[in-house]
Amino acid sequence: MGQWLDSVTGWLTVNPQWLAAAIFLVAFVECLAIAGLIVPGTVLLFTVAVLAGSGALPLSETLLLGFLAGVLGDVVSYFLGRHFHQNIRRLPGLRHHPEWIAGAETYFQRYGIASLLVGRFIGPLRPMLPMVAGMCDMPFPRFIAVSLLAGAGWSVAYLLPGWATGAAIRLPLPEGFWPQAGIVVGSIAVMVGLSATSSLRQHRRATALIAGMSCLILVALFIGFPHLSALDQGVMTLVQEHRSPMLDEVAVVFTLIGEFRNMLLFSALLTALLLLMRQWRPALFAASTLLCTALANTATKQLFARMRPEVLSDPLTSYSMPSGHASGSFALFLTLAVLAGRGQPPRMRLTWLLVACLPAMAIALSRVYLGAHWPTDVMAGAMLAACVCAASLWLVQRKEPLNALPPRVWWLVLPALVALFGFFVLRHLPHTMLRYAY
Repeated sequence: MGQWLDSVTGWLTVNPQWLAAAIFLVAFVECLAIAGLIVPGTVLLFTVAVLAGSGALPLSETLLLGFLAGVLGDVVSYFLGRHFHQNIRRLPGLRHHPEWIAGAETYFQRYGIASLLVGRFIGPLRPMLPMVAGMCDMPFPRFIAVSLLAGAGWSVAYLLPGWATGAAIRLPLPEGFWPQAGIVVGSIAVMVGLSATSSLRQHRRATALIAGMSCLILVALFIGFPHLSALDQGVMTLVQEHRSPMLDEVAVVFTLIGEFRNMLLFSALLTALLLLMRQWRPALFAASTLLCTALANTATKQLFARMRPEVLSDPLTSYSMPSGHASGSFALFLTLAVLAGRGQPPRMRLTWLLVACLPAMAIALSRVYLGAHWPTDVMAGAMLAACVCAASLWLVQRKEPLNALPPRVWWLVLPALVALFGFFVLRHLPHTMLRYAY
């Protein structure tokens, strides 16, 4: 495979005019039923994304191509299942590998709509779940709504790392950038790996371990941020080099969600609804996580008094480390993910956490994109939220585990949070666009 991949990469390097078509084709096949299990789409996606980031394609076009191709793959897979129904088991490939569809079918029947959202980020399930949804006659409007939402997150998660790598290799970055980036990324990767392993093995002190490792990285960032200037300056240079009006609007929408007053109202609404539904211990967990994160963020920000980057035309006067947008958004979405994963297998709980990190990361990265925070600011905010969330969960579950929330609670909580988000966007978007304009 290595030789074949090198030949494809070499050909696309010489013929960059075909790169957009290659991204679309690879993303389509990766999400297409059966084919997505055979073709090493993840490796190919990263490779073509690196080439795109080297200057061949802008980020917005790369993400849009991946998003459209992924949704198209979902739709084709859905109608394959809708057309053949149970006879699809007789198709070549599935006839000799019935386990490919059996796992997706069991997953879909157990988790329903949530399986399409979460399963999008689980390799063996991703290309099969849309076909199973069609087999089970899931209404198409409901299917496409979930597919659009999942496809947007999938495109960012699978294409952004490769594109950023290609752009970072191309640009002249400050001396010491790569060693500093390696240390920070490696530390976070070790924390995530140990956390996932301990959770999958269901260690008794898994949450305490996660809290401790997050706290350790947070302290290291607080102490070491003056020595990570090459990393901060390099990432800031990389981001500002690729700003565009389209991405500006998207970044403003995401940063609007993370405004302190908005996150405060989101948190208060979530806690109030849990109390209204008599979910006392989940409400205690949510309230302690969100409140303690906000208090800790305010205290540490005043303690370190780090100035913001001088990118905005109207620089903000408050201090930047840790990022309040990052800590608030990660605290909220991690809380929702923890509550969604109660009563489910370890792999499903980890997948919920992965999915929850995507919108939180979008909010945090919007701050770097708009020049309001340094990269280490948002890393510190994320680690602060992870530490407080894990510590709160460990304290709440010391005597007995949290039970799964009844479906009626989610049918109340999720529409209420989405409605509140829509209200803030429609009311404050014009003012925020002016505030963050060049």
